[in-house]
Amino acid sequence: MNVPLLDLKPQYNALKTEIDEALLRTAESQYFILGPEVKALEKEFNEFLGSKHAIGVSSGTDALLLALMGINLQPGDEVIMPTYSFFATAGVVSRLNAVPVFADSDPVTFNIDPNDIEKRITNKTKAIVPVHLYGQSADMVPIMEIAKKYNLKVIEDGAQAISTQYKDGRCVGVIGDIGCYSFFPSKNLGCFGDGGLVVTNDDNLETLMRIQRVHGGKPKYHHKIIGGNFRLDAIQAAVIRVKLPHLNTWSEQRRQNAELYTKLFIESDLATEEGLTEISAENKVLLPKAVYKNVELKNYHIYNQYVIRVEKRDELRDYLTKAGISSEIYYPIPFHMQECFGNLGYKFGEFPVAENAAKSSVALPIYPELSNEQISYVVEKIAEFVK
Repeated sequence: MNVPLLDLKPQYNALKTEIDEALLRTAESQYFILGPEVKALEKEFNEFLGSKHAIGVSSGTDALLLALMGINLQPGDEVIMPTYSFFATAGVVSRLNAVPVFADSDPVTFNIDPNDIEKRITNKTKAIVPVHLYGQSADMVPIMEIAKKYNLKVIEDGAQAISTQYKDGRCVGVIGDIGCYSFFPSKNLGCFGDGGLVVTNDDNLETLMRIQRVHGGKPKYHHKIIGGNFRLDAIQAAVIRVKLPHLNTWSEQRRQNAELYTKLFIESDLATEEGLTEISAENKVLLPKAVYKNVELKNYHIYNQYVIRVEKRDELRDYLTKAGISSEIYYPIPFHMQECFGNLGYKFGEFPVAENAAKSSVALPIYPELSNEQISYVVEKIAEFVK
């Protein structure tokens, strides 16, 4: 049996008529950069997320970059973030000649550990960037309390978490000062290329970032500030507008797939419960759980990835590949061990939770159209390997 990590064709086939009409509508309009499609998308996202302002941008990475420019990040300023995330989170900070400062992860969710943030604050700290990893919210209340205490900005990296809700029901991205999302095709809400979104409830930030999105020009060709080319293509906005009404259904299907994985792993005697942090004879496979510090919360996990932890992770991946099952490692090298950040002076062992996650975690197929038979086959093959 073949089980791909992601198959986008079933989603397209289900929406083919609507998407094709949207593509044709855009082609006939000959309006390809920003314009009515982007404006309509921004309005629809404000209604969906509960945000005041939404700004369509060219990618999730550019969303982060624009957000940092929006808070006037300067060379030498420090930005605290998890060491365990996709490279863009740290890369955009360095591109502005600021300094990424890393923190360890929560041992259950792998999101940034709020207890590790405050000790890393200095008089140069400008912002905190929590990442809502794998589609689960970071613990935002203590993060916001720390930010308020030290007068710091909070930029939420929600690239994997569009429609994720925090335990109080708020969508992630609208809790901090600025929220950033990605429409990369593999995301829960993906376009036909690169695309992203920035949201804020701050009128001044919204005005500034809209100007910075178009090279800092207002009116056109008049530049008081420097911005960038962060404009969203109309064709991507048109595709996302078709998909957005289906997002909650797709998220529920991912959650159901996650529940089935968890049920089958436990029935196979590979795991006894979710959210454990140590591999043992009774818990050969550690399962994800929507918790903070082992306390059950009602946060809404959308499972952009379903990530388990196992010993001999790389050998397991080889075994699954031979069985026709695709998997992925998110992420094999934490930021503090990346060569490009070697000048920051971090050493192996400083972030034990993140380092453990990097060597033992593996993401399994979780996309909405996955069949129960495919999920059962994945668990069966993992059981064969582990036992």
